[in-house]
Amino acid sequence: MEMNTHTKHPAPPEEQAIRHLRNSIIAGKHWYLALLEAVKLWQIPEEKVGKRKYKYIIDGDAFDWLLLAERLCRTVDEMIPEDEKHSLLFNGEPPLQIDTEEFKRLIGEQKYQQHLNFFYGVTVEEVLLQVVEDEVRKEQSLDYITEESITNEAYRRIYDLTQPEMLKLFKREKGYHYLHEMDMATLKEFTYWSFKYRLKTCDKARIASDTKKALTWLRKKTGKNMHGLC
Repeated sequence: MEMNTHTKHPAPPEEQAIRHLRNSIIAGKHWYLALLEAVKLWQIPEEKVGKRKYKYIIDGDAFDWLLLAERLCRTVDEMIPEDEKHSLLFNGEPPLQIDTEEFKRLIGEQKYQQHLNFFYGVTVEEVLLQVVEDEVRKEQSLDYITEESITNEAYRRIYDLTQPEMLKLFKREKGYHYLHEMDMATLKEFTYWSFKYRLKTCDKARIASDTKKALTWLRKKTGKNMHGLC
């Protein structure tokens, strides 16, 4: 366990994670593997760095691991090839291909399960909405339909409610009574809440069909496996 040299107390886990990342890269380990190990060491679910707020765990069980990867990469910017970092953080393309079991081992079992929750509950859910919106556009004359009506029709087809109706339920359940504008973290929370709402209110056959539709689109578009980034 690392010690804080000023106080002689153990360093916070997040500080240990950052030190591990930097020291591992200096020792010659590939930065991506060192990054995954640092992710495993990380413990705090959210933090504020300067004016930026990072929320890594959504609703207690969905782990936005690429957001944490962005945070950690900022601490070793000068030690990481810019093109590799950009590909990982913006395109979800890692510089090394490792199998699922190795990815799970490096970030830890719990974080891996939470990563799957985020993948299905946020990434796939966002894709599902996009796919259904595209279906609506193809069916309707664009001369007489607005983006708002396209979105609301997509929400009705997926959740049986419009987007405003879903937002109203979300705010009521979460106690966000005075929330007028949503930041990125709250948008992801709303998407994850919508995913859970769909699981609770739709029949299993419809859930399976919608999820398959989104996964098929995602595989064709990105070539990623069904578990996301590994």
